[in-house]
Amino acid sequence: MKGKNLVSITDFSKDEYLRILNIAADFEKNPNQKLLNDHVVASLFFEPSTRTRLSFETAANRLGARVVGFSDSGSTSVKKGESLKDTIIMVSGYADIIVMRHPREGAARWASEVSSVPVINAGDGANQHPSQCLLDMYSILQTQGTLDNLNIAFIGDLKYGRTVHSLVQAMCNFNATFHLVSPEQLKLPSSSKMHIKNNKLEYHQYTELADIMPIADIVYMTRIQQERFSDPLEYEKVKNSYVLTKSMLEGCKPNMKILHPLPRINEISEDVDETPQAFYFKQAENGVYVRQALLAAIAGVK
Repeated sequence: MKGKNLVSITDFSKDEYLRILNIAADFEKNPNQKLLNDHVVASLFFEPSTRTRLSFETAANRLGARVVGFSDSGSTSVKKGESLKDTIIMVSGYADIIVMRHPREGAARWASEVSSVPVINAGDGANQHPSQCLLDMYSILQTQGTLDNLNIAFIGDLKYGRTVHSLVQAMCNFNATFHLVSPEQLKLPSSSKMHIKNNKLEYHQYTELADIMPIADIVYMTRIQQERFSDPLEYEKVKNSYVLTKSMLEGCKPNMKILHPLPRINEISEDVDETPQAFYFKQAENGVYVRQALLAAIAGVK
């Protein structure tokens, strides 16, 4: 995996997923391993981020790497009109690995094509979020003891939810059954459904959250993303479509766990936080270990 880009979750194989998860488990036991003392990681966030940016930077620091970059492109030469190509070529001369988030779909792929160092996609528009996918898989493995033959329910914004798109593609390698709960206008894109079909797996579509609660092993909540709507009225119609409350957990499977890529707005009630099903804050913590694993594997030190 040394020197590989991670732009789409399909850039890695099933064996590579499992290798990353195994390395992450090692880092969870011992997170302070100074394996990248001679490396520089560029953290380029053209779009706001809290968990992804901070967990990547924490991961790099725990590995001993130095971190350069920005969290606001308005303070860079991009504001002066510098092209993404020129920015990436310039930064790849300064760093050993580039971690990039960008609001435009396909930007990470373009960056990987012009960069002289590996690029990790930290989210490109509504397209992909592969490192989030890997930490989601790590969380599923922790809670279920397996990745195989699970019933996974995705709730909320399945059209623009890049975390959903990546996780659907990855979990097709593990014989998952997908339960898709969304408003009509936010259904999973046909390309993702075709990926499921091509793997000879099943998906079922619903409009009511209650329908999937008794059958799900994993309930993956997502927020309705206001920033993806060009029409504010369309957002207003769907913004409160699904709210998971503590009372709705009655009758769920004993092993069921709730994941959320965060931030949440109001789609998970705070009374859920103290239940044994809630796993989303530990899921966020897992981001550090998985991103340590990614940086170490791509740098070729693990």
